[in-house]
Amino acid sequence: MAVNMRGKSLIEIHHLSLEEIYQIFDLSAALKQDRLIGRKHHVLEGKKLGMIFSKPSTRTRVSFEVGIYELGGTGLYFNQNDLQLKKSESVSDTAQVLSRYLDGIMIRTFDHQDVIDLAKYGSIPVINGLTDLHHPCQVLCDLFTVLEKRRTLRGLKLAYIGDGNNMAHSLLHGCSKVGMDIAIASPSGYTPADFVVKESQENAKYMGSKIEILEDPIAAVKDADIIYTDVWASMGQEKETEERKKKFMKYQVNPELVKHAKEDYLFMHCLPAHRGEEVVNEVCDSPNSVIFDEAENRLHVQKAVMALVM
Repeated sequence: MAVNMRGKSLIEIHHLSLEEIYQIFDLSAALKQDRLIGRKHHVLEGKKLGMIFSKPSTRTRVSFEVGIYELGGTGLYFNQNDLQLKKSESVSDTAQVLSRYLDGIMIRTFDHQDVIDLAKYGSIPVINGLTDLHHPCQVLCDLFTVLEKRRTLRGLKLAYIGDGNNMAHSLLHGCSKVGMDIAIASPSGYTPADFVVKESQENAKYMGSKIEILEDPIAAVKDADIIYTDVWASMGQEKETEERKKKFMKYQVNPELVKHAKEDYLFMHCLPAHRGEEVVNEVCDSPNSVIFDEAENRLHVQKAVMALVM
C-alpha cells in the first residue's frame, strides 16, 4: 500500500517504516528501468534542490545533481564557503530562509545535529547526504542493490568489517529494518555507538533477525551472503590514519577472509576504496564484487527519495 511521504525528511533509516523503505525500492526500480528505455519523468519540474556540501564527494554530488535534473528540477550547489551556516548565521535562520527559496535541501556535513536542526526549523524536506553519524542514502542504495541481486532481503546475512562509523550505523538500522542478519567486526574501541546498536536490536527483535557485534572478522564473515567494508579513516580523521592502519590491518578484506563466506557472496563498498588497505584488488575486481552497480544505484534510489518527498 502506498504511503504518502511528501514533505518527509530523510535524516536516518531508523525513522523510516518498512512500507516506506519498500516504496522507495519499488520506485527506484521503475525509474531505473524507464531510464534504460529513455522514458523521462519530470515529476519535479520547476522544483529547486539546495545541495549543501561541508564535505566534498564525487558520488553524492553527481548523483543528486544528475538526479534532480532528470526529474525536471534544478540543483543548486553550495560548498561550506558559500553559506553563512553556523558562522555568522544560525542553522535555524538559514533553514527558514532557504525554505522560502527552495523545495528541498540535501546536506552532506560533519555534525548530525545540523541535519536535525535544518529539518526542525525549515518547512521543506531535508535529505541527509552523509553525516559523521549516519549515511542513509548510501545504505538504501546498498539494500536496493542486494534486492536486485538476490530478489529478497529477509533472512540474508551481511558482514561489515571495519570501523564502527556512519556506514556501520546506517547498515545496522537498514538491515534490522528489513529483517537481515548483520554481524559487525571492529577492533576494540572502534565499535558502533551503543544507542544505535540498541535501536537496531529493537528492530531486529520485531523482524526476527540477528545482530552480532564482534572483534573477530572471520567469525563475522562466516556463512555471510554479503561482505561490506569501508575506509579505515574517514574524512576528518586524517591525523589518525597511520594509527588506524596498524589497528585495522587484520580487518582487511582479502581472499583469505572471504573464503569463510558463502561461495556466491556479494562484495560491497560505499567507495572511494583505499585499495591495498581495507580491501585488495583481488576482491574489489572479483566476479563477486558489485561496487559499481552499488554506485550507479545511488542515482536511482536518490531520484526515488527526491520524487517521494519533494
